Amino acid sequence: MSKSKNITGNRKISLYWKCQLLGWGTVSIYWAYTVYTRDNYGVFFTFLNYVLDIVIGVSLTHLYRYFAKKLNWNTLNLSSLAIRVIPSTVLLSVAYMELVDIKWHFYWVLVVGKHYNLWESLKYWDPVFITGLRLMAIWILAYHLYHYHKNRLETAEQNAELLVIAKQAQLDNLATQLNPHFLFNSLNSIKSLIIENPKIARRAVDLLSDILRTSLYEKDASFITIKEELELVKDYIALEKIRFEERLNMSIEMDNGLENYLILPLCIQLLIENGIKHGIDKRINGGTIKLSIKKTAETIEIIVQNPGQIAGNKVKAGIGVKNLTKRLQLHYDGEASFELQNIDPHLVKAILIIPIQKNEYL
Repeated sequence: MSKSKNITGNRKISLYWKCQLLGWGTVSIYWAYTVYTRDNYGVFFTFLNYVLDIVIGVSLTHLYRYFAKKLNWNTLNLSSLAIRVIPSTVLLSVAYMELVDIKWHFYWVLVVGKHYNLWESLKYWDPVFITGLRLMAIWILAYHLYHYHKNRLETAEQNAELLVIAKQAQLDNLATQLNPHFLFNSLNSIKSLIIENPKIARRAVDLLSDILRTSLYEKDASFITIKEELELVKDYIALEKIRFEERLNMSIEMDNGLENYLILPLCIQLLIENGIKHGIDKRINGGTIKLSIKKTAETIEIIVQNPGQIAGNKVKAGIGVKNLTKRLQLHYDGEASFELQNIDPHLVKAILIIPIQKNEYL
């Protein structure tokens, strides 16, 4: 960890140095108390001993941190890290013992006037070495546990970010796929009018232009209001009625106050389009598309009924239905559902249930 500057330009102590100073400062209080009460160091030399203990602890562990970062030990697996940590802990403990022995030796020789041999002082290991071993082991364990936890969090954040990017890319791909699909079906509707009635075909082109303009404006939006979706549906029905005339009818029932609730773009339009393509278009007398939008305690229920039948009660999903299913999964994480079912031999019902989501800005 490095020092950083705040807005005013004053340097702030990093978390690493706060932990170093607080940790070693707390540990060294015990030794300061010991030399003051047991060895009669006095106030000045007790304080000096306290400062030197902090310096020794901070210096050795900081040196370890320097090499651990330089050699990227925090990226190693547990077994590889243990091979390096165990001997390092012993080495640091020996260094701690020697530095404490030197400090002790010079105090008693230079200050008190005792006659101690330096080599003999350096061989004094019990309990200094045991103390150093315990302190270094605790510090190194805490250091690597902190970085292990930090790496896990960073990995989780990176994975979450990658999932969001992948999800958005998938949604963009689905949106790109949906507009050509809708355009293809609409152009097929207009194609048959060009020979039969060019004037009406021109009107159909104008309606298609309005529909495409609306869909293009909304293609980057994750959600639109039910009101906006219904405007698109009404334009689409007007376009299709030019071709089907009296064979196509539509009824809409909606609970009051649902206009500003949010849904996926083109989800209702796709169900209407599906009903016309697989129901109305295949029947000589056509029929009625019934759209019902209701609110429950936690969901919005969208039901589209149209004449027709699912062969063998098995749904053969086309591009539109597959697209809608994938978008529901990506946006709602399994909290939305879509189902096609036969009501009777001549009626099919599409049921779309999505969580309530209201546009609070409208």
